[in-house]
Amino acid sequence: MSLAFVAPSVAQLEVRDRGHRVEGGATTKATFVGGYEGDQSVNHALTSMAAMFVVAGGVRWRERRQQVTLRRAGGGPSTAVVGSPQETYQELVDKSEYLRDQHWTKTFHASFMGGAYVGMAGLLSLVIGGNMASQFITQKAVFAALFPINLLLVLTTGGQLFTGNSATMAIGIYEKKCTTKDLLRNWAISYVANICGCLLIDAVARYTGMFTGGAQEMAVHTVMKKCSATFGQTVVKGIMCNWLVCMAVWLCTMAKDLSGKMVGVWFPISMFIAIGFEHSVANMFILPAGIFSGAPLSWGDILVKNLIPVTIGNAIAGAFVVGAGMSFMFGKLGKKEDE
Repeated sequence: MSLAFVAPSVAQLEVRDRGHRVEGGATTKATFVGGYEGDQSVNHALTSMAAMFVVAGGVRWRERRQQVTLRRAGGGPSTAVVGSPQETYQELVDKSEYLRDQHWTKTFHASFMGGAYVGMAGLLSLVIGGNMASQFITQKAVFAALFPINLLLVLTTGGQLFTGNSATMAIGIYEKKCTTKDLLRNWAISYVANICGCLLIDAVARYTGMFTGGAQEMAVHTVMKKCSATFGQTVVKGIMCNWLVCMAVWLCTMAKDLSGKMVGVWFPISMFIAIGFEHSVANMFILPAGIFSGAPLSWGDILVKNLIPVTIGNAIAGAFVVGAGMSFMFGKLGKKEDE
């Protein structure tokens, strides 16, 4: 999806790099994208993205070769690189029990780190996307391509996000492994810790002067857009977003190797960014970034116009769309009482 958005800009850059074009027999100066002659930023972004997928493909090829060798030798662990839906669901049930029994300090730490990773990915996307040629569609494509690194870091290091926990803990309730009190406890701790982690990265970025130039402009533009929709529209955007985020968690859990987890995370997250859906934890970073960058909004504005409705939407998607939906497919909600 991200590559499709960027493609038209590449063609424009090729025209721009030539510097001139012929019209009616006369040579005229070309119109430069964003006013920057010779800017190769989009080409560099495309090259980096292509290299990422080449590396992921190389890692997958090497792992498969190793698995084939083990299989021929008649030993080694299971060669399956993807778990079944039922196995994946059971892993999430087990995770809900783990989160239920986890001490609150560990939940806070894991969620704090999760928020920090989201903030780092958001800052990366602002710094790179904001300083590219001044075309919104190009900036959005780069943001979509770079931002998914946050969830990969979270899920492979044991970090926690309120958005993912909204589905996991709900699954625990449907399977009678957790209580409503357990769910609310985990949601509250992870939510507050996510905010703290994101604000830490905001503070670091502000102190080191990173909210300047294109990054500053993109932060202000993004926050103003996020706070321009109605309450109901924002709730629905939050529902659609966390539906995709929880599916990224599902695919990452299903994958058994790192390259599979990378692919499973990348596409759903890029999808919600490119479409323009709303993620509460991502907004815990981007909304303060916009305030620090000079957006004409108050803290009350960003809470009422964005963060509160987005949080409601994210919780609905996690608890009912994904949590209840998966329990109906693979768990107790889909079984008859006499079974």
